[in-house]
Amino acid sequence: MKKKYLYSLMAMAVAAACHAETYVPPDNTTQSDFGGVGLLQTPTARMAREGAFSFNYHDNDQYRFYSGSIQLFPWLETTLRYTDVRTRKYSNVEAFSGNQTYKDKSFDMKLRLWEEGYWLPQVAVGLRDIGGTGLFDSEYLVASKAWGPFDFSLGIGWGYLGTSGNIKNPFCSVSGSYCYRDTSYHSAGSLSAGNMFHGPSALFGGVEYQTPWQPLRLKLEYEGNNYSDEYAGVIEQKSKFNVGAVYRLSNWADASLSYERGNTFMFGFTLHTNFNDLRHYWTDSRRPAYEPQPQDAVLQHTVVANQLTQLKYNAGYIDPKIQIKGDTLYVSGDQEKYRDGDEGVVRANRIIMNDLPADIRTIKVTENSVNLPQVTTETDVASLKRHLEGEPLGQETPLLQKRENPDIPENTEQGWYIEKSRFNYSLDPVLNQSVGGPENFYMYQLGVMGTADYWLTDHLLTTGSLFVNLANNYSKFNYTSSDSVLPRVRTRVREYVENNYYINNLQANYFQYLGNGFYGQVYGGYLETMFGGVGTEVLWRPLDSDWAIGVNANYVKQRDWTSPTDMMKFTNYSVKTGHLTAYWNPSFAPDVLMKLSVGQYLAGDKGATFEVAKHFDSGIVVGTYATITNVSPQEYGEGDFTKGVYISVPMDLFSAYPTRSRAQVSWSPLTRDGGQMLGRKFDLYSMTSDRNVNFR
Repeated sequence: MKKKYLYSLMAMAVAAACHAETYVPPDNTTQSDFGGVGLLQTPTARMAREGAFSFNYHDNDQYRFYSGSIQLFPWLETTLRYTDVRTRKYSNVEAFSGNQTYKDKSFDMKLRLWEEGYWLPQVAVGLRDIGGTGLFDSEYLVASKAWGPFDFSLGIGWGYLGTSGNIKNPFCSVSGSYCYRDTSYHSAGSLSAGNMFHGPSALFGGVEYQTPWQPLRLKLEYEGNNYSDEYAGVIEQKSKFNVGAVYRLSNWADASLSYERGNTFMFGFTLHTNFNDLRHYWTDSRRPAYEPQPQDAVLQHTVVANQLTQLKYNAGYIDPKIQIKGDTLYVSGDQEKYRDGDEGVVRANRIIMNDLPADIRTIKVTENSVNLPQVTTETDVASLKRHLEGEPLGQETPLLQKRENPDIPENTEQGWYIEKSRFNYSLDPVLNQSVGGPENFYMYQLGVMGTADYWLTDHLLTTGSLFVNLANNYSKFNYTSSDSVLPRVRTRVREYVENNYYINNLQANYFQYLGNGFYGQVYGGYLETMFGGVGTEVLWRPLDSDWAIGVNANYVKQRDWTSPTDMMKFTNYSVKTGHLTAYWNPSFAPDVLMKLSVGQYLAGDKGATFEVAKHFDSGIVVGTYATITNVSPQEYGEGDFTKGVYISVPMDLFSAYPTRSRAQVSWSPLTRDGGQMLGRKFDLYSMTSDRNVNFR
């Protein structure tokens, strides 16, 4: 009787907490031990909000998990992870890896199949440790259903998540081959699709409880892994139930503590943000107020001088030009201040409208990039005047404005300009880094890059960069021989970075707008740290089109790595390299850019590189790429093929002033000689970003 009363009270408490209705969980999902939204050792079907980024660290006696998780789309979660196996050395050769413990690289993804409804749960399918060594590879199907402050999950897992085999693999009824799974560890970076959904399977699940105290969430799970096949060695499991708690320290940090396997504590923390929500906080000049002072047909020099100054410092055009032809006033210049070019156009129009000759009917503002005209914005003066003066409520009219191909007249009645400085220089800190190497988990090179540019003409640019090495630990880099039969076009990185200083690039570029959306450049010199030569590129990019096509062709020779002075010389190795590239921004995904490049790479191998980049509202870009060539995995070496991810961050998110500068962080699990492209300083597609409003 006492048990019945106890169960009744528990049921009443749960019902009261749930208010007898489905509860929509708050958008403060928490990360699992492995990274990605989940409980502790197991995933759930929940997804973070689109744009969510989390950096996670979790630690116990056997493993340390370092992971980064990004919610690329509402239906797709991706996770990169390094696992430090604390009980194993990286290798048995002390001279090679010293006392460093083993580091395992892996990539996870989770795909939402459908969202939660009133009756149906949310369902997701996921893959863990894709293309890794197989230490933690697993697949799963999981469902989650919220009830009050409780969020219940139940799933079935294969591989690492299903080693206990507490249920029969349902795919065994399809084919007997699904009953067996190859549990041997394989080469890092290779895909093992033939293993997916094979072998023993197990049920797992649990519940996450949002306590009345908002910062605290509690977790209880039952896992399907019995720890019978662990790379860390024998791990005892006294209980299949794990319990834990997550405490939200702030809106950007969580701390967690759990008790797992009945004998092990796990602690960790998570730093999180959302790439869609990040905003800039500038100290910037205000838009010019509309204070019209109509001018004569011929502008006064003092008036034009003031306009040009404002165009440069307020609207961001560093080399502004004002021209008049007929009833049209033309403004042009290189926009180097506002990432959103429309802001520069708005300011330019206001500056011009304040001192506009009465007979001007149209204003055309052209944005340039390295003297290449990109787009002209044409605005009807009468329409703009109505908008600036303000229109009666309910009688608003649309602004008559359109984007068109560049329109800069050659012969004009009047023209004024501020001449662009032909010589520019900069001094920038540089941090080159690699993560997960056998000699040292984190290797870095800190230096200073001095860059100087000189325009010989409006189209011919000479540029050079000198790198000075301040500090690095690449002396620990012991990889001095290649396991590939390919020419060593990239794996001599140690020899190059050991030099205390070197000329990174020294080249001449000729840029030309060819009309009708065609752009071209030719270049020659020391093009990058490891190669020099000559090349050309042509790009066809129709205005505001969702596609573009480009082609580049190069003849290059490898630079000598022996010493800074020898780097001005070339080795005997030369190669013809180039690619035909198609760019596509699909209409059903306006924030996504797909890129396919086909051609010959630096090692002479032929193939294709496929790249996908997601653009977030803040301007942050997250991309991934993979290259497959005619080189076999055995010839390529460890990793099978070239792949990587990158994050490009606009610096105006951190600067006190608006700027178009960007910083990029790239990660490649392994650097090998196959599938390697020439590192060109100027890329026409990036230089013409204003021709597509989605990618500025």
